Amino acid sequence: MPRVFSGIQPSGVPTLGNYLGAIRNWVPMQAGDDSLFCVVDLHAITAFQDPAELTRQTREMAAALIACGIDPARSILFCQSHVHAHAELGWIFNCIARLGWLNRMTQFKDKAGKDREAASAGLYVYPNLMAADIHAYHATLVPVGDDQRQHLELANDIAEKFNHDYGVPYFPRIEPLIQGVAARVMSLRDGTKKMSKSDPSDQSRINLTDDADTIALKIRRARTDAEPLPEQIGGLEARPEARNLVGILAALTGTTPDAVLRDHAGKGFSELKPVLIDAMVAELAPIAAAMRRLLDDPGAIDTALAEGARRAAAIADPIVTRAKAIMGFLPAR
Repeated sequence: MPRVFSGIQPSGVPTLGNYLGAIRNWVPMQAGDDSLFCVVDLHAITAFQDPAELTRQTREMAAALIACGIDPARSILFCQSHVHAHAELGWIFNCIARLGWLNRMTQFKDKAGKDREAASAGLYVYPNLMAADIHAYHATLVPVGDDQRQHLELANDIAEKFNHDYGVPYFPRIEPLIQGVAARVMSLRDGTKKMSKSDPSDQSRINLTDDADTIALKIRRARTDAEPLPEQIGGLEARPEARNLVGILAALTGTTPDAVLRDHAGKGFSELKPVLIDAMVAELAPIAAAMRRLLDDPGAIDTALAEGARRAAAIADPIVTRAKAIMGFLPAR
């Protein structure tokens, strides 16, 4: 069966957007050694990280993934930095990728901002390491958000150039796997912006560790409008905040935005928000409780990640060793 790989940075407690747009969709993909889920801590250091915070947030992210249903016994859960093949293949891909390809990466432009000269070289070659993360396992399916499509296209370009340069069909083609009715959950304060852990306002997002009272307060304060809800999703085209809340409720209840609107057509948000709060608390309260239990035993988290790294390295090391042999590197003795 096709091998699945996906990763998430340890950059704070996951949000509802991370959960609905990615993590929840990973759970049914678990299939032993053919499903790898990675806390990509090497990607995190493209910006400076306080060492103690990086340690804490890495454990926190691992706990969140397990609490959401990623079972280290049913799939491979590990830290990127624990498997050396990622960094080694990342350097090889730095030498395969072309500057012109990287110059077209819109995420670097967005993250570097106006002062791109002050950005780290790691941020610039970030997509090459992302390509290595996937190709180190010959993974072919990558569940990602739509904003990551460009990076997967680059990963395929790198693989094709490697295969062409060395005359071997070694690295397979990757396909993005974009799932979920709420694949792009937006800010509670601005429906035109993606819900983000980095937003300075905590009111803009739902964190997986938020308790019931906090969730209720944030949803009650979420920006909406005074218009009643229409019967079909097309009626929310110019109402991004309304569309966002309807989409979130649909995702939480396993239905569609149109079905939500059929149930609430003509009503205002004073009637929709309590329904949304109840659905959100029911979904997230068990996750928050499980995270608290897991974080009370950090040694158990570290043990699970170490075992995951051992299993991941058993797959990646031979693949990268073979790539090096194809390139002409002498074998290690």
